[in-house]
Amino acid sequence: MKKTSTRLADGRELIYYDSRDDVVRDAADRRPLDRTVTTSEIRRDPLLGDSVAIASHRQGRTYHPPADECPLCPSEGERLSEIPDSSYDVVVFENRFPSLAGDSGRCEVVCFTSDHDKSFADLTEEQAGLVLEAWTDRTAELSHLDSVEQVFCFENRGAEIGVTLGHPHGQIYGYPFTTPRTALMLRSAGQYKEQTGGSNLFADTVAKETEEGTRVVLEGEHWVAFVPYAAHWPYEVHLYPKRQVPDLLALDDDARTEFPKIYLELLRRFDRIFGDDQPVTPYIAAWHQAPFGSLDEFEGVTRDDFALHLELFTIRRTSGKLKFLAGSESGMSVFINDVPPEAAAERLREVASK
Repeated sequence: MKKTSTRLADGRELIYYDSRDDVVRDAADRRPLDRTVTTSEIRRDPLLGDSVAIASHRQGRTYHPPADECPLCPSEGERLSEIPDSSYDVVVFENRFPSLAGDSGRCEVVCFTSDHDKSFADLTEEQAGLVLEAWTDRTAELSHLDSVEQVFCFENRGAEIGVTLGHPHGQIYGYPFTTPRTALMLRSAGQYKEQTGGSNLFADTVAKETEEGTRVVLEGEHWVAFVPYAAHWPYEVHLYPKRQVPDLLALDDDARTEFPKIYLELLRRFDRIFGDDQPVTPYIAAWHQAPFGSLDEFEGVTRDDFALHLELFTIRRTSGKLKFLAGSESGMSVFINDVPPEAAAERLREVASK
């Protein structure tokens, strides 16, 4: 992998990740852009104890542009985009309309391919492996920022999810705090550790799912994917490396080599579960990593007690029907799942590649 860092016309950082070492990236951003001004602010909810990002500048972000005006496609002639070069493998750049910025963290965009009409599932294993390297490198870089305590790599796909740009891409958030979801997992891990005399909650959960097998969707030599026992979403899969590690940085070479094959197969199965009439399934893919900030508030818990894993889920519950977060989910955070996890796992096994 070759990494080339440059600056856009408004001062934002852009990084090319290339699979070939002989690629030269020297195209300049020719757009007449002013310096980016953001108004991101973190406010803490005194009742719930969580944080909310107030980012009014995002009201003006690009919204469903036509394909020939896509800001994530390479620049070509006088059609100038966020990527100055005429081609790329993988690109990461600071978001022009970030939810988090400055002392409030950092937001980046990850473009998986220059091909506007592809999705992650269409990538080759080599291309998917390069994305993994980019995620890992950005996790390492952001973890050193004073304003970042937790790094979150994720992809939103599909208009139903709320995606405003159709180009295959994801994002990376560097939060200035430990997120509520991660805090809940850390507290559960701490309680389990104390109750069991030192056992690890994540390791025991993966071991139980693997042993039972009814919810296992896909298993390789170094990774295992399963629908969790108490899945929140109609089709939800958790992907774990078999050797427990706290973050992407700690993955060994064997896990990195096998990941593209396993992950691409999962994504392709997601595109088959609702039949040929709806071949593109909207989903969210989210990496859960241990925070890099202090864990003092989680008594008895260290980073090594956390387990890196990827959560993949769709908001579609059946052909033509979406799972909306209504009163119970949105108002009380109590999910109601219409699809039994065992049935979801069976369906995801049925649509395996031949």
